[in-house]
Amino acid sequence: MPNRTIFTVPGMDCPSEEQAIRMRLADVQSVQDLRFDLDARQVQVWHEGEVAPVAEAMRTLGMGAKQAGETEADTPLPEAEDARQRGPLAIALAINAAFFVGELAAGLIADSMGLVADSLDMLADALVYALSLAAVGGTALRKKRLARSSGYLQLGLALFGLIEVVRRFVTGDELPGVTVMIVVATLALIGNVVTLLVLRKAGRGEAHVEASWIFTSNDIKVNGLVIASALIVWATGAAWPDLLAGAFIFIVVANGARRILKL
Repeated sequence: MPNRTIFTVPGMDCPSEEQAIRMRLADVQSVQDLRFDLDARQVQVWHEGEVAPVAEAMRTLGMGAKQAGETEADTPLPEAEDARQRGPLAIALAINAAFFVGELAAGLIADSMGLVADSLDMLADALVYALSLAAVGGTALRKKRLARSSGYLQLGLALFGLIEVVRRFVTGDELPGVTVMIVVATLALIGNVVTLLVLRKAGRGEAHVEASWIFTSNDIKVNGLVIASALIVWATGAAWPDLLAGAFIFIVVANGARRILKL
């Protein structure tokens, strides 16, 4: 039976770090299984032989990982992750992919950078769900290829969005469509709430589902930001609230892509 070592990872403060750790440890041949506790910021690693290769791989991630206690010898592997996760995760993927297309179209029609940025955030989430599906029985190589492609896509779109925000600040384009912003962002918020309800069926506590749960919970706040910016646009008669909301969301997405591409 393999050994088990627990690591405390102070820098694991969002699900993107979990994916980074998974992909990094996929290169360590002695690693057999992983379990994550995002709230406690701990990772349990089941591995063959000495812990040194695992500890070195964790160190290179730059998240401040430290071994918590002694390595436990001859520890049984945990039960395999339930395949029932696939259904809810696939539904969550479909919801986010659909809202990406819908919000992007609405943002272009309403001339709202907030909606365009929120659509990109939906795309980022759809890619996270795709990674989660790949992690349920998927190979490490497939996960890495998907993560790398998603990282480049997110980064490229986010940088393009930030350039467009700057251009609009300089040129002073027309006001965005406030009604469209509020209606579409509200629908996206409802979609995220539905996603949370769907994810309950997958059983909270599992690493991939927990990561997706946190991402979607944060998205509800982003939807609220877009709605708030629309109301400020309406109250002030100025476009800057929409542009600031869009810039903030683009930066968040770009930072997530940067973390993925560091691998």
